[in-house]
Amino acid sequence: MDTRNTNERSEIAGARRPGVDWSALSTGDRIRYLELEGYLVLPDLLAPELISAIGAEMATLPLIVTDYTPHKKAADGLLGLDLPRTLETIAFPSTVAFLKRLFGDEVLFTSIDYQLCEPGHPGIAIHTDAQPYGSRIFGSLASSPVLMRVLYYLDDLTPECSPFKVVPRSHLSVHADANPYNRFLRHEEEVMVTCSAGSAVVINQRVFHGNFPNFSDRDRRMLAIAYRPAWAGPVTKVDPWAEDTLATLPPAARCFFRDPNTRRIDYDVPNRPDDLDRNSAGIAPSRWTVG
Repeated sequence: MDTRNTNERSEIAGARRPGVDWSALSTGDRIRYLELEGYLVLPDLLAPELISAIGAEMATLPLIVTDYTPHKKAADGLLGLDLPRTLETIAFPSTVAFLKRLFGDEVLFTSIDYQLCEPGHPGIAIHTDAQPYGSRIFGSLASSPVLMRVLYYLDDLTPECSPFKVVPRSHLSVHADANPYNRFLRHEEEVMVTCSAGSAVVINQRVFHGNFPNFSDRDRRMLAIAYRPAWAGPVTKVDPWAEDTLATLPPAARCFFRDPNTRRIDYDVPNRPDDLDRNSAGIAPSRWTVG
C-alpha cells in the first residue's frame, strides 16, 4: 500500500489555482463550469450556527480510521441516527434548487458520509467516485450513470489544510487513463481549490479528484452528500431504504428518498417514436447563458 504524501510541503505555494470568483457566477455560468470542468464551488452556503451544530453532532460519532493513515477518519451509515441538523442538510434549499436546475429532473439522494483529515494526513489519492459496475468501496449505488457529490466543508480550506484537488476536464476523457477505477498519487495538471468554511464543492462523479496533505495544525472536516437524477438508476438492484430509517429523517429530506432502484428509462424505445420533439433546452448550448 502506497502511504506517501500526495504532495510535499515545498510544492504547496506553487500549486495551480483556478482563479475564479465563485460568487460572481450566474446559474448558467455555474452549470457551464461544472459540466466542462467537472467541479464547482458554491461559496458560503452554511451559516456559522449550522456549521457548529453539524460539527457538534459529528463529534459524537465513532469514527473509523482509514487503512493507509491514522490521520484520516470517517463515518458513514449516518441515516437513522439522531443527527437532525446534519440530516436536514440533505434538503439544503439553495443546493437542491441548483441540482434541480442542473438535472431538469427529480433529485434523489444516494449517500452521506463524514470525513476528518487530521494534521499529518498525507492526502487522498486522485480517484473518481464513478464505479459503473459497482465496487467494494462504493457499492452499487455509485453505478448510477449520472451522480453529483456535494462536499460541504466545515472548516476553511487553506493551502496547508487539506484543500480539495481536481484534474479539470478529466471526466470528459475517453482514454484508457480515464478508466474510473484508476487511482494516482498526484497529477502534473491537478488544481488546488480553497474556500471558506460553509462552502461546498460540487463534483461530477467521473472527475478525478482528491485532496492535498494536511500540513496545518488543525483538522479539516467535511460532510459529503451525493445525489442523482431520477432517470439515472444503478446498474443492479439495491436494497430499498429501511422504513425505520425513513421514519427518523427530517420531513424536508423525505422527498429525496424514493426507491433507490428508480430508473426512468424506456428499454423499448423505437427508432422514431410518435410526436418527436423538435427542441430541448436541457441539451442546448444556450443553457449556459440563462440566469
